[in-house]
Parts: sequence; structure tokens; C-alpha cells
Amino acid sequence: MIKITLKDGSTKEYPKGISVISIAKDISEGLARNVISASFNGRTLENSSEITENGKIEFYTWDDDEGKKAFWHSSSHVMAQAISELFPGIKLTIGPAITNGFYYDIDLEDHKISESDFSNIENRILEICREKHDFKIRSSSKKNAVEFYKNENNPYKLELINDLKDGEITFCDHSNFTDLCKGGHIPNTSLIKAVKILNISGAFWRADQNNKQLTRVYGISFPKQKLLKEYLQNIEQAKLRDHRKIGKNLKLFSFSNKVGLGLPLWLPKGVDLRYRLENFLRKAQKKAGYQMVMTPHIGNKELYVTSGHYDKYGEDTFQPIKTPKENEEFYLKPMNCPHHCEIYNSQKFSYKDLPVRYAEFGTVYRYEQSGELHGLTRVRGFTQDDAHIFCTEDQLDSEFKNVIDLTLHVFKTLELNDFSVQISIRDANNQEKYIGDTVAWEKSEKAIIKAVKDKKLKHTIEEGEAAFYGPKLDFMVNDALGRKWQLGTIQVDYNLPERFDLTYIDNNNQSKRPVMIHRAPFGSLERFIAILLENTAGNLPLWLTPSQFIILPISEKHEKYCKNVLNLLENNEIRGLIDNRSETIGRKIRDAEIQKIPFMIVIGEKESDQNLISVRSHGGHDYGAMKVEDFVKIIEEKTKI
Repeated sequence: MIKITLKDGSTKEYPKGISVISIAKDISEGLARNVISASFNGRTLENSSEITENGKIEFYTWDDDEGKKAFWHSSSHVMAQAISELFPGIKLTIGPAITNGFYYDIDLEDHKISESDFSNIENRILEICREKHDFKIRSSSKKNAVEFYKNENNPYKLELINDLKDGEITFCDHSNFTDLCKGGHIPNTSLIKAVKILNISGAFWRADQNNKQLTRVYGISFPKQKLLKEYLQNIEQAKLRDHRKIGKNLKLFSFSNKVGLGLPLWLPKGVDLRYRLENFLRKAQKKAGYQMVMTPHIGNKELYVTSGHYDKYGEDTFQPIKTPKENEEFYLKPMNCPHHCEIYNSQKFSYKDLPVRYAEFGTVYRYEQSGELHGLTRVRGFTQDDAHIFCTEDQLDSEFKNVIDLTLHVFKTLELNDFSVQISIRDANNQEKYIGDTVAWEKSEKAIIKAVKDKKLKHTIEEGEAAFYGPKLDFMVNDALGRKWQLGTIQVDYNLPERFDLTYIDNNNQSKRPVMIHRAPFGSLERFIAILLENTAGNLPLWLTPSQFIILPISEKHEKYCKNVLNLLENNEIRGLIDNRSETIGRKIRDAEIQKIPFMIVIGEKESDQNLISVRSHGGHDYGAMKVEDFVKIIEEKTKI
């Protein structure tokens, strides 16, 4: 008999060799009907896998991210089979699940795939799925795997096998199709009821521009046709809410190839938006006892060697900046925390001075691959609303909870209500990814878990998602397409204080190490603004929007009165402008709607003669004629935060 620990912590005994699906059936028939895949002791298993040792099992359904991953990974196998049948002689490479769907990178040889082929591929996929083929994982020796792909004349799979050790190679079979695969599949193809080929693009083999360019075919699949229909509707909605399109229409930011990929250029209205967000957080931080600091955009290589960033992220940074001094190198700043450690080190502190809270809107630089760049959500230069708290162990719990409260305040004020909370901890089976000793990590992880439970936050625990120096609490916000983006983050760190030799004097006059909390409620201003634009469709909160009103004169003779109204409103710190173009009032209203300006003030003969303004809001609500003072009261009421 073996002991199996379930997700809720309870244990059950089963005969050695019991299958995953048999355990699910023992728990409940409902679970067994819905289970897609499972993990055992952190290792992905199939439903048919047999378990021969004690351990912890977790089941995944379509509602779980891991369940979707298995579903979409299985679908990539079926798509590869369909394309192989329709385009004989192609060479398959890799086909992973991604956040929404899956892709397969293919060397098409002499074939070409275009949108006109999509429906044929989809139809063949569904035919295969209806045949209800089981997915079966089997082990293979390295010799047999090499022989198989030599016969297939597939150099890509041979290269992948070359990186694997004998004894860790597995294949997945379904129907008459075989693929190199490490596992994580649904029971059989019949679960796939709906599929859509989304698009194709170029992709270099192993993301290396020196290698051959392959064709990447993207797809998505669902267990119900209704879910596909909803997804496609969401895509259409997301196109309308794309922050890149909204940013262009609202004249917030732009990009230039001459400046460089992934380096946004902020236009005047975008800068106004950033400043208002910064000032909002500055006020909240000042109340919470933070002190603002500033650090350079570059740092000596030795700084990042000390912190560990050089060893962990050296390949993801821009090339070093060499100076005239021999062997001296600087790097564009990839993180603010090493700089803040040195600010702390510039003074001597006692326990009475702690906690010390340093905050900075610090711009950092990371060399993301060009294929990963996407508008403001994935860039190479971005500004973090970074802060680092240096505190005693006794203060850690209250300080961490205070940061949770600050982050929730930010989300609530900006009406980002669709978010989840994730505790990111170490991968217990891959310790070399992290710095520091086990004791420090255990203390950090326990501190975060306790704080989250005390605050009664519904959360998940994700193994392997921690920063290299400490565990973290991530706030994942959904965008208009339902994709999760990490925005706010809070991290507990015992390791950087050790590496930078940070100290304070305790009440026994002994030198002690502070604990360090890293935190960024926005995450980065770029990504935060992107998600905010998409979630609001560009209809930003009135207190945040660049222009709160626009004055639309019906003719030139009303311009003097329009300027008087503008001055009155600006004196009340209400932001706006006059549209004095020689256009019809209808055209001016349409343009103001496109720019998503919250209020339009129409001024003609009647308004000018009676010292009134006619007000309508974005979307068409007509407030009618009123005094300027009454409009000021409307704005004041709507901008309270």
C-alpha cells in the first residue's frame, strides 16, 4: 500500500500501482468526469499513469490553468498531425501550450500555409478528435529516439534529443502519430470539441536569428463550442480595447524604430497621465512614511555581481558600457534594489530608526527578445514604482500587511477589481536557481503565507515562481481578453541584506541584519497604464484623464467667451482645451468622442448671451445648459478619490 496526500492535506491509502484516474474516481465520480490531468510530487502525470510511491497528488480540470495547459498541449499534437497529413514532408519542431492556446513551429520545406488553409486544418483536427484516440506516454532509449528521427530526417528533433539524457526521453502516441514529448495530456482526443487556427508568423529555430526561420502556427481549442464563440467575441472586443490603438488615438505614447524597439516615447498627454499616477502614489506613500530617493540609470558591474543580478540575468541585459579605465564596465540598471541597498549603507542605523522605507520611480532596462515585445506590456525600458523597506524581523509582519493595504488601495481607487493573488515560492527541486540558505527562504515563505492568511486574501501558491533572492506575493490583473498580467508585487528578502552587509544596531548594542521588503503596487507604469487603458477602453477615471473637457464653439464670434470659460475652469484646476478649428459642430463632437474626452461644452449664441454653457458627456448624455459654477461642482464631485 502507498499513502497519497490530497490537496486539502488529508491522506488516503491505495494499492501500489493505482492509476491517477482511479484515485479521482475514489474521491468522487464528478471529479473523475472532469479531471484533465494531474501532478504528483510536482511532476506532471497522465490520467492513466500508475503511482508506485508515497506522495502528494493534485488534480486539474478545465477551470485550472494546469488543466488548460494539458488541454492545449494535447491540441498542439493533433494540429501537428493534421498539418503533417495535409502537407507531407514537413518537419515538426516544438509545440507548447501558451497563455491562450498553443502553437507549433514547423519547417514547411517547399510548402506554404496561408489563411485559406485554416479551415481545412481545423476540419481535419476535429475529424481526428471525434475518433477518440487515447494519448499514451511511453519511454524510449536515446538510441531508439535518435534512430526514429534519423528515419524521419528531422534534424530539429535530433538536436532536442541530443540535449536529453538517456532515461529521461519519452514519446506521446495517439492515432498513428508519434511525437517527442515529456507529458501532460488529456485522456483522449474526444474532449476537444472546438478549435480555431488563429494566425501564422515567422519564428527562428530556438529564437536564434542565425538559425532557419520556421513557420509558427497558432491555435486555440475548447471542450465546448460555446467557449470558442465567447473567446472569439472577446478577441473582437479586445481589438477595440488594444492599448496600442487607444494610446495612439489619445496621443499618449508612440514608438520609433530609430529610437529602438521596446523603448516607448511618452507624448505630452501621456506624461500628464504618468505624473498624475505618480502623484497619487506619492501622496499615499508619504502618509505611509516613505522617503523618496533617486538613483542613476547605470551602475558598475560589481554592484550587480554583489547582488546576484549579473549571474542570474547577465544574458538578459544590454551590452556592458566600457569606460576608458581598463576593465571598468557599467550596465544599464536592470533593478533598483542594489542601488537602494547602497543608499541604506551610506548611513548608520539603530533599531529605533527602523523601519526605513525608500521609494523611487526608477527606470530600468532589460533586453527582451524582439519577438516578446508587445506595446507597453512588454518593453525594454520601463519605470517601476519601486520601494524597499528595511526592517527588523519583529516589524516584518506589520510592514508586509501595510504594503498589502497600500496595493489594495491602488487597485480599488483605479477600479481594477478583476485580480487574483498568488504566492510565488521556490522550486524545491531546482535549488540552484536561487541564492541564500534554506532557513532564510523558509522564514520568508512563512512570513508571506501568514500575512496573506491574516488578511483573508484568497490566494494560490505557485512553486518555482519566486524571485531568485526571495519569495513574493504577486497581484495578477486580468486584461480585456482575460489574460493574467502581474502588476503589483511584494517580496521578502533575507539575502540581499547579507550580500550587501547591511546592518543596524539592536537594543543590546549588537550588530544585526535588517530584513528587506521589495514592493511595487503598480509593478511598472508602462504595463499598468496598458492594462488600465484596456480595462477602461480608454475611458479613464475623470481625475486621471489628460483632458477633462473640451470647449466647442459653434462659430468664431464666440471664441472670446470660450476663452473666459476656459480661464474660469482652469482657475478651478479643471483641465481642458478649446477646439477652434473651422469644422462643423457635429464633426467636433465626433472627434471629441474618438478622443474619449469626458465632457463637451458647446457654446453658441444663447450660451454666450446668457453666460451659460451647454454640457454633454462622452457617450451622449445631455446635461443641458448651466452656469460654469454648477459644472465645476459636477467635476469636483466626480473627481473625489
